[in-house]
Order: sequence, then C-alpha cells, then structure tokens
Amino acid sequence: MSKVFTALGDEHRQRILLLFEPGERLNVGQIADASTLSRSTVSHHLKVLREAGVLQSEKIGKEVWFWIDRNLLLSVFGNVIDYVKETT
Repeated sequence: MSKVFTALGDEHRQRILLLFEPGERLNVGQIADASTLSRSTVSHHLKVLREAGVLQSEKIGKEVWFWIDRNLLLSVFGNVIDYVKETT
C-alpha cells in the first residue's frame, strides 16, 4: 500500500494517470506527446507506477503498452476506506 501512495504522491505521475481514459492503453510516446515531460522522464515515471502496481504493461512488438490496474487501486483505496470507517 505504501508503494502505491508513494507513487501517487508525485504531481507528474498524477498527471500521467489522468491521461488514461477508462480501459485505455497508452505507450511511452503517446504519453510523452501529451505531456511537457521528455520521453526518458515519462519512462522513469511509468517505471515507478508499474513497480508500485498502479500500472500494468505488455510489450507488443517494439512498443510497451501501459494501462491502469483498476482492481489494485480499488483494493488499496477500499482498504483505506474500511480502515477509516472502523476508526471513526
């Protein structure tokens, strides 16, 4: 859980996540084109998000496609909500 919140704590990574439409897959080039960040910086942020489990990825040909792991985020945020409910 802490890796997820650490990954989501960066403003650039938050902006990257907001680029994804529901169910959409994007590659590094598409994300870099839609942001003010360089391709290498985008790659770094995608790596952090993937290692935290926020994003999943698949290599198809020469491209790596990324998508949001909705189930993981629902689980993490659900756990936080359950904790808050129990402590109030």
